[in-house]
Amino acid sequence: MKRSELIQLWAAMLLILAGIGLLIAGFAVAPAGQIHDSVLVAFGETATFAGSIFGIDYHYKSKRKNETDR
Repeated sequence: MKRSELIQLWAAMLLILAGIGLLIAGFAVAPAGQIHDSVLVAFGETATFAGSIFGIDYHYKSKRKNETDR
């Protein structure tokens, strides 16, 4: 596995976990810091979407690589 693929895979996992965490926090945390829930939810959705795109790209790149190695 190339270094760039490994970085992309870790970035995808980190973005997905951060997005899920922020989505949960948007519903669970009281507005102590006055950050509106919609901001947390929007950022959480964006991070989750970006992470999934990274993951999909990684999946198909590795699948294509495995097919060419045969």
